[in-house]
Amino acid sequence: MGAKPPGSDRAAVERAVAELIRCLGLDASTEPELSRTPARVADLYAEIFSGLDLETEPDLACFPHPGGLNDLVVVRDLGFHSLCVHHFVPFFGRAHIAYQPGETVVGISGPARLLEYYARRPQVQERMTAQIADHLERLVKPRGLAVVLEARHLCMEMRGIRRYGLVETRVVRGTLAEPRWAGLRLGRGAHRE
Repeated sequence: MGAKPPGSDRAAVERAVAELIRCLGLDASTEPELSRTPARVADLYAEIFSGLDLETEPDLACFPHPGGLNDLVVVRDLGFHSLCVHHFVPFFGRAHIAYQPGETVVGISGPARLLEYYARRPQVQERMTAQIADHLERLVKPRGLAVVLEARHLCMEMRGIRRYGLVETRVVRGTLAEPRWAGLRLGRGAHRE
């Protein structure tokens, strides 16, 4: 996305937020709660956009997989939050990631780390789903994989139609796209203990 990692011009972010506050007709001298808002927002953006910094890409542990052909790894109900690239308001929800290993498996926290990395930037849910799938595919070369994201979008709930809704995006590839896996439930209604 950007050439510079977030926080590389923190002072400019603070100035821009202060100007936005002024343009909205707000005044920090009459509303003292606003006095530190530009600095707080600059800190917030540095944190929530940390995925723009390529140096924060997770170094995931991988292990040989001597298992069978029907092995399946499923990590479900991973919470996430990101910021809509169109309106800069949050979208948040749950991710479910499954793969049929080839010769390699990723450490059990790997899918959660990938989700966090790709969520920490201005994002589009459809792209984020594909980015996670692409990364996992490059990393472990699974025989099949599925990534499902379910999210609420405040850009839909707070403006425009102003309705609650859950948006689901899916990427299903390889053996998990075959009919025999069609009954695999990863999203809403999947078995929960």
